[in-house]
Amino acid sequence: MTTPRESSAPPTSYGLVLPPGWRQIPLRHGTESALKRLLDHAFEHLPRDEVFTYRRDLEADLWQRIREARKADGLDLYLPVELMHGMSVPASILVSETRMPSAGDVDPGELALFMASSEEGREVVDLDGSPAVRAERTEQPDPGRGVEFPSRRVDYQVPIPGEPWRWLTVAFSTVGAPDADGDLSLLLVDLFDAVMTTFRWRSADDTRPPRRSQNTRGVR
Repeated sequence: MTTPRESSAPPTSYGLVLPPGWRQIPLRHGTESALKRLLDHAFEHLPRDEVFTYRRDLEADLWQRIREARKADGLDLYLPVELMHGMSVPASILVSETRMPSAGDVDPGELALFMASSEEGREVVDLDGSPAVRAERTEQPDPGRGVEFPSRRVDYQVPIPGEPWRWLTVAFSTVGAPDADGDLSLLLVDLFDAVMTTFRWRSADDTRPPRRSQNTRGVR
């Protein structure tokens, strides 16, 4: 495990490098304008009068997902809006905040080890010098919540440096994939794990220039 990086200031944001064709929807500020840009991009090459119903239905579906993400203290929702090898990508990434009031006096590394040992499918990994817990599982359909298909989920939970009671959760999920344990789902999990290797904390005194494809959002 890597020793957490030293900084003269606590992090104020995080960065992720997304695959081509993914878009960010911030959940606390600028949501409506970001959603409009996403929809405009998704339907830009199609006649407006022919796609009106599809756009309206997609917008309603996305607002439902946004409301659910906000209930989970979401910061950002990332969605694919372009085809990959000629097919739509059934996946999403949600970044949210979790507070652990009792974790203030516990070393984050020790807490990560405890969390990883408490459930099968969990392991401790390193995210930009911070100990994080990676968990992978298959979730079954839940018609009561409008979830018709099983999904493959991968979560990374990482403490915010300097504030061990605040953790960031980056959660990936397949959405409507035909087989949660099939080749497509496993390929998308590999893609998400590759995205997480680009995770970086950023602070107010960070002099590193942000990469062009990096998305940063406040964590304070």
